[in-house]
Amino acid sequence: MNEIEQLKQWISASDNIVFFGGAGVSTESGIPDFRSVDGLYNQTYAYPPETIISHSFYQQNPKEFYRFYKDRMLFPEAKPNAAHRVLAKWEENGKLRAVITQNIDGLHQAAGSKEVLELHGSVHRNYCTHCKKFYSLQEILSMEGVPRCSCGGIIKPDVVLYEEGLDDHILQKSVSYIRHADILIIGGTSLVVYPAAGLVNYYQGDKLVVINKSVTPMDGQADLVISGKIGEIFSQIE
Repeated sequence: MNEIEQLKQWISASDNIVFFGGAGVSTESGIPDFRSVDGLYNQTYAYPPETIISHSFYQQNPKEFYRFYKDRMLFPEAKPNAAHRVLAKWEENGKLRAVITQNIDGLHQAAGSKEVLELHGSVHRNYCTHCKKFYSLQEILSMEGVPRCSCGGIIKPDVVLYEEGLDDHILQKSVSYIRHADILIIGGTSLVVYPAAGLVNYYQGDKLVVINKSVTPMDGQADLVISGKIGEIFSQIE
């Protein structure tokens, strides 16, 4: 039996699937992994991405932070791909309990997923750091330079920057879902960003599935490893 058929069998027999995903889930929707350093990026920015989207850089140089953020991390035209759609369908059919994502683009919700735990926040939520007034992504995009609230305060995206901690409530919920899952599918992530990547170690079952284009640190422990683009693979098993 090949890997796709094996995964199909497991999915058809389960009603307690948890999906843990990363940037590779969104690249098929045209959202590049911001860590991929290309020629254009090298010519445009004087700092590496990890520096620009750190908490201290945001505080010290909000103008340059927002230049990078708007240019490289906001893709309002992006649409859900097959991976997002299949996961939403599994949830609707009572098979999938939760999507745990490192992505900040909101595409899982756009596809119809309800129980989405966003480890690193969302570009669709933005708050004034002074009065806490809420602003949508469209409002942020319509503002020039550093977005400011009507009260004069700087607006910050509800995105976890480097040097910032993850939300404890979301972490605890994620651990609980993973610990009790029948099947844990890890997709589109190289599992190198911590503490998020460490969550998969809480899985206690015997159907750990890794779907990724490149090798991950969990491949040796996985019960099933499928190499490839997650959208293409999911479109074969829905």
